[in-house]
Amino acid sequence: MTTPQTKGALLVKTVVFVIAAMLLFAPFLFQDVRSIEVAARICIFIVLVASYDLLIGYTGIVSFAHTMFFGFGAYCAAIALKEMGNGWGSVLVGSAAGIALSLALAVAIGLLSLRVKAIFFAMITLAAASVALVLASQLNQITGGEDGITYRAPDLFKPATKLWVDGEGKVARLFGVRLNGKIAAYYFVFFTSLALFIVMLRMVASPLGTVLKAIRENEARAEATGYRVVSYRTFVFCITAVIASLAGSIYAIWLKYTGPDTALSFAIMIDILLMVVIGGMGTLWGAVIGAVLMVLAQYYLRDLMEVAAEATTAIPLLPDLLDPDRWLFWLGIIFILLVYFFPKGIAGTIMDRGART
Repeated sequence: MTTPQTKGALLVKTVVFVIAAMLLFAPFLFQDVRSIEVAARICIFIVLVASYDLLIGYTGIVSFAHTMFFGFGAYCAAIALKEMGNGWGSVLVGSAAGIALSLALAVAIGLLSLRVKAIFFAMITLAAASVALVLASQLNQITGGEDGITYRAPDLFKPATKLWVDGEGKVARLFGVRLNGKIAAYYFVFFTSLALFIVMLRMVASPLGTVLKAIRENEARAEATGYRVVSYRTFVFCITAVIASLAGSIYAIWLKYTGPDTALSFAIMIDILLMVVIGGMGTLWGAVIGAVLMVLAQYYLRDLMEVAAEATTAIPLLPDLLDPDRWLFWLGIIFILLVYFFPKGIAGTIMDRGART
């Protein structure tokens, strides 16, 4: 029997499962190139947002270095694929190098900084992320500077690769979609992102998740109970750094280009923060909702505004307000409304209201 307390959670999980099903069949539901790019980006950002929610939502750690770890994974994979060739060995070496670099810096930052107050720790992570961005922009011989790095993905992911052939030796089609390397690349992104998300769900459902929530609610009481708060916070900081690094490596393989704007930009950090707030802090299910809404708005809000502007040409002033160049203004309005009507994020508010019903 479903109690009022579980109704909200059930609704949120249902929405998330519908989103997961749409992402699973995205290449067959939305067959244009842009839609597949959007679906792949959503998968990557779900992992990024969920891992950041482990920090800010479950443990109460405010960090601005999340994109730095994401960038380490992307750049290490990119450099390995460019210098060592586009084999799977390069992917493994690059991903491992990104994890090692992210883990080393996460341990150093965690042990040195997590004892300070939250605002000072946030400033330290912001400084570290800024240094990483500057270095990536200036180390031209290693990172390609502002131009970034272009490279080839493994042969399996080439559009010319035939995953299945018909009787005539041509690329087979399923529901009108060519089963080529592009499909393989998308499902590589989807299933690796799904695996990382499931790992995080298992973490928060384990005793570790309970300890993290206790630290977030009352750090002094958790310390008095016998938990080594600094050790737990450092551990979670390192785990989320590793997950962000892996997400960066996956994104680099999909994009076949890595540069400061795609991997280390502070705008990515702002997007992650907005997605966490929109979806709801302290619930990984909200990360899915927040990532989907934000990415869809970034890619399609301009198109919707253009259609609306053309449909309202007879109304004074309205077409100017709906000009596609003002999409950021309307995105800000939408964000304000979401925060007003869903103060705990969409998933958090729905779950809270279900519990109080």
